[in-house]
Amino acid sequence: MSVFRRQDIGVDEGERRVWRIDQIKGKEDPMDRGIWATWYDLAGPGKEEYISWLHEVHIPQTLSRPGYLWAAHVENIVTEERQRATRSYYHYTDDPSVPMGNGYIMLCGAVSPHVFVDPSPAELEARMTAEAREMLGRRIAARSCIFVEVARVDGPEVSQRGPGITPGPAFELGSFNINALENEEEVSTWYARSRLPRMTKMPGCIGVRKLVSIAGWAKHGILYEFVSLEAIEKYFTRDPSEWSQQVIKNLVHAPGSPSIGKRLWPPA
Repeated sequence: MSVFRRQDIGVDEGERRVWRIDQIKGKEDPMDRGIWATWYDLAGPGKEEYISWLHEVHIPQTLSRPGYLWAAHVENIVTEERQRATRSYYHYTDDPSVPMGNGYIMLCGAVSPHVFVDPSPAELEARMTAEAREMLGRRIAARSCIFVEVARVDGPEVSQRGPGITPGPAFELGSFNINALENEEEVSTWYARSRLPRMTKMPGCIGVRKLVSIAGWAKHGILYEFVSLEAIEKYFTRDPSEWSQQVIKNLVHAPGSPSIGKRLWPPA
């Protein structure tokens, strides 16, 4: 079956967009349209043991499941300076039921988000070994979202994606809701007309995926891939335009969002 991907290839001065429809067949399109993201913290003794087990045992076992295409384990940059900067700029949920974990992110990509719900996370947990239960029990304040990709653009460094179709090696991942139903369309228009086209020309950018969730607190997600943390800091600066500032005010982020991190597995 043929699939179609719409890619932005330019924005002229009159804000008219030129879009290309690419007909991509079979194996030419990786079709990793499902992403399962789990944010969590680690602390104290056993952290290094957990990370070794995750990389050497759990991730290879996970990738053996039908439909799973890639996995990435990310360590986020969590500092007081960054927390002060984000809290002064973004709006955050005050819902105490939303777990606060943000030190690490486990990402899995699949052909469809339904891969992650058949079998479901609860069914997978019921089949776990005692070792896996104990190791995953070391995660603190974990929360998850299962996303489907709704749009994707490639950046100038798209050739640096890998190994294979694995994202990275540096990430920014935002997860959020929108403060009012009447603002939903404007946010989507902003991503389509402003943010995603901007990223196609940004130095250091590998690509961007706009996501919506089928499970989890956040309805929306946005995954930015860069060649390095340094590239994020240098080039991915805040957009000062009035429209962008208004859209950002309408977003209600999950704790720690947007997360910035480096890929631990596979090694960059």
